[in-house]
Amino acid sequence: MTIIVYELVGGDASRPFSPHCWKTLMSLAHKGLDYRREPVPFTGVPKVEGGAGKTVPIIRDGERVVVDSFDIALYLDEAYPDRPSLFGGEGGKSMARFVEAWTATQINAVIIGHIVQEIHQMLAPDDQTYFRQSREERFGMSLEECRQATQERFDSLKGRLDPLRLMLKRQPFIGGESPLFCDYIVFGAFQWSRICSPVELLDTDDPVNDWFQSLLDLYDGLGRSVPAAA
Repeated sequence: MTIIVYELVGGDASRPFSPHCWKTLMSLAHKGLDYRREPVPFTGVPKVEGGAGKTVPIIRDGERVVVDSFDIALYLDEAYPDRPSLFGGEGGKSMARFVEAWTATQINAVIIGHIVQEIHQMLAPDDQTYFRQSREERFGMSLEECRQATQERFDSLKGRLDPLRLMLKRQPFIGGESPLFCDYIVFGAFQWSRICSPVELLDTDDPVNDWFQSLLDLYDGLGRSVPAAA
């Protein structure tokens, strides 16, 4: 049975950009499962599966509806134990929880301030209204002020990546010799920026860039199926 995955899009449905939805897409490909993608704009999320969640990704697998990228990954490993594991055991689940927290605070929190205007420009008019109101309320400033206010944090991003950089000098993936869900968590952050903004976050000789490029190539180039922002 084909799994339905609901993913966030802007005015162009062919350019899904959510870092969390990309975690799920990579997870489904990792498991080798058949899936069908359903594009959803911000204002359409409350209508997905009868209001199953406040955010996407959301998947439907037969009668089962699962919300949240981490819970989806846990479900996929539990429901399809004969397919390649996303965690490699209980320790991998704990490691992924740490990587998720580190990515949220050290990468996503920096990137959002830098690309928030670009995200707004990608949206359809109704979604632009929602996005501006909700994000300006969250940030306590206008979208136009946000980038300037967070520029110092953005400039610190390369230094924040040192733990990952040092790890990748010893092994090809965060998961070891092959990627695990923890890799897809961090991948989602860089894919988010790649699709939304033309600004290059990584130098070409950075081990993190080598890792990211290898993940873009996985699963018949799934990550590259959406071109980078021009």
